[in-house]
Amino acid sequence: MAKAKEAQLLSFTLPNKVGQLSAVSNLIAAAKINIEAILAVEAGAQAEFRVVTAKNPKAKKALASLGVEIKDEPVLCVDMANKAGSLSKLAKRLAAASVNINRAWATGFKGKTTTAVLQTSDDKKALASLRKKKK
Repeated sequence: MAKAKEAQLLSFTLPNKVGQLSAVSNLIAAAKINIEAILAVEAGAQAEFRVVTAKNPKAKKALASLGVEIKDEPVLCVDMANKAGSLSKLAKRLAAASVNINRAWATGFKGKTTTAVLQTSDDKKALASLRKKKK
Protein backbone atom coordinates (compact mmCIF):
# COMPACT_ATOMS: atom_id res chain seq x y z
CA MET A 1 0.00 0.00 0.00
CA ALA A 2 1.04 3.58 0.46
CA LYS A 3 3.96 4.69 2.62
CA ALA A 4 2.64 6.73 5.56
CA LYS A 5 4.34 8.74 8.29
CA GLU A 6 3.25 10.97 11.14
CA ALA A 7 4.07 14.67 10.91
CA GLN A 8 3.04 17.98 12.41
CA LEU A 9 1.64 20.98 10.63
CA LEU A 10 1.48 24.61 11.65
CA SER A 11 -2.04 26.00 11.63
CA PHE A 12 -2.93 29.69 11.80
CA THR A 13 -5.37 32.28 10.54
CA LEU A 14 -4.62 35.69 9.05
CA PRO A 15 -6.83 38.46 7.70
CA ASN A 16 -7.84 37.63 4.13
CA LYS A 17 -6.03 40.20 2.04
CA VAL A 18 -3.71 40.44 -0.93
CA GLY A 19 -0.14 39.35 -0.22
CA GLN A 20 -0.67 36.99 2.71
CA LEU A 21 0.70 33.91 0.93
CA SER A 22 3.67 35.98 -0.19
CA ALA A 23 4.31 37.16 3.38
CA VAL A 24 4.08 33.66 4.84
CA SER A 25 6.27 32.02 2.19
CA ASN A 26 8.84 34.84 2.37
CA LEU A 27 9.20 34.48 6.15
CA ILE A 28 9.71 30.73 5.86
CA ALA A 29 12.14 31.07 2.92
CA ALA A 30 14.16 33.73 4.77
CA ALA A 31 14.70 31.16 7.54
CA LYS A 32 15.97 28.73 4.87
CA ILE A 33 13.18 26.23 5.51
CA ASN A 34 11.56 24.21 2.76
CA ILE A 35 7.77 24.09 2.68
CA GLU A 36 6.84 20.43 2.17
CA ALA A 37 3.08 21.06 1.94
CA ILE A 38 0.86 24.11 2.24
CA LEU A 39 -2.85 24.70 2.20
CA ALA A 40 -4.14 28.27 2.17
CA VAL A 41 -7.87 28.87 1.85
CA GLU A 42 -10.17 31.84 2.02
CA ALA A 43 -12.69 31.68 4.86
CA GLY A 44 -14.67 34.89 4.55
CA ALA A 45 -12.69 37.71 6.11
CA GLN A 46 -9.98 35.24 7.17
CA ALA A 47 -7.34 33.17 5.39
CA GLU A 48 -6.62 29.77 6.94
CA PHE A 49 -3.13 28.34 6.57
CA ARG A 50 -1.81 24.80 7.12
CA VAL A 51 1.94 24.41 6.59
CA VAL A 52 4.13 21.30 6.85
CA THR A 53 7.91 21.70 7.00
CA ALA A 54 10.80 19.52 8.13
CA LYS A 55 11.68 22.16 10.71
CA ASN A 56 8.41 23.28 12.30
CA PRO A 57 9.90 24.78 15.50
CA LYS A 58 12.19 26.98 13.38
CA ALA A 59 9.32 27.82 11.00
CA LYS A 60 7.11 28.76 13.96
CA LYS A 61 9.80 31.19 15.12
CA ALA A 62 10.09 32.61 11.62
CA LEU A 63 6.34 33.21 11.51
CA ALA A 64 6.17 34.81 14.98
CA SER A 65 6.29 38.30 13.48
CA LEU A 66 2.80 37.70 12.05
CA GLY A 67 1.52 38.18 15.59
CA VAL A 68 -1.02 35.35 15.51
CA GLU A 69 -1.45 32.10 17.43
CA ILE A 70 0.24 29.24 15.60
CA LYS A 71 -0.93 25.77 16.56
CA ASP A 72 0.82 22.45 16.01
CA GLU A 73 -1.53 19.78 14.69
CA PRO A 74 -0.85 16.12 13.91
CA VAL A 75 -1.21 14.91 10.32
CA LEU A 76 -0.33 11.90 8.24
CA CYS A 77 1.76 12.30 5.10
CA VAL A 78 1.00 9.45 2.75
CA ASP A 79 3.10 8.77 -0.34
CA MET A 80 1.21 6.88 -3.00
CA ALA A 81 1.33 6.10 -6.68
CA ASN A 82 0.41 9.02 -8.91
CA LYS A 83 -2.23 7.13 -10.87
CA ALA A 84 -5.97 6.77 -11.10
CA GLY A 85 -7.48 4.97 -8.13
CA SER A 86 -4.69 5.50 -5.58
CA LEU A 87 -6.65 7.97 -3.48
CA SER A 88 -9.76 5.82 -3.76
CA LYS A 89 -7.88 2.80 -2.35
CA LEU A 90 -6.45 4.90 0.48
CA ALA A 91 -9.84 6.35 1.42
CA LYS A 92 -11.52 2.94 1.21
CA ARG A 93 -8.92 1.38 3.50
CA LEU A 94 -9.36 4.13 6.10
CA ALA A 95 -13.15 3.90 5.89
CA ALA A 96 -12.94 0.13 6.45
CA ALA A 97 -10.90 0.85 9.61
CA SER A 98 -13.61 3.34 10.77
CA VAL A 99 -11.21 6.28 10.45
CA ASN A 100 -12.77 9.57 9.38
CA ILE A 101 -10.72 11.84 7.13
CA ASN A 102 -11.35 15.32 8.53
CA ARG A 103 -9.21 17.18 5.99
CA ALA A 104 -7.14 16.06 3.02
CA TRP A 105 -5.08 17.64 0.30
CA ALA A 106 -2.62 16.36 -2.28
CA THR A 107 -1.09 17.14 -5.61
CA GLY A 108 0.53 14.98 -8.21
CA PHE A 109 0.87 16.70 -11.53
CA LYS A 110 3.97 14.80 -12.64
CA GLY A 111 6.13 11.95 -11.49
CA LYS A 112 5.39 8.47 -10.24
CA THR A 113 4.33 9.40 -6.70
CA THR A 114 2.26 12.00 -4.92
CA THR A 115 1.86 12.85 -1.25
CA ALA A 116 -1.47 13.33 0.48
CA VAL A 117 -1.67 15.20 3.77
CA LEU A 118 -4.45 13.87 5.98
CA GLN A 119 -5.96 15.00 9.25
CA THR A 120 -7.92 12.04 10.62
CA SER A 121 -10.11 11.11 13.54
CA ASP A 122 -7.53 8.56 14.70
CA ASP A 123 -3.99 8.76 13.31
CA LYS A 124 -2.76 5.65 15.16
CA LYS A 125 -5.56 3.52 13.76
CA ALA A 126 -5.06 5.07 10.30
CA LEU A 127 -1.33 4.27 10.35
CA ALA A 128 -1.97 0.70 11.45
CA SER A 129 -4.50 0.26 8.65
CA LEU A 130 -2.21 1.74 6.00
CA ARG A 131 0.80 -0.29 7.12
CA LYS A 132 -1.14 -3.56 7.32
CA LYS A 133 -0.42 -6.01 4.53
CA LYS A 134 -3.47 -6.70 2.43
CA LYS A 135 -4.60 -10.35 2.50
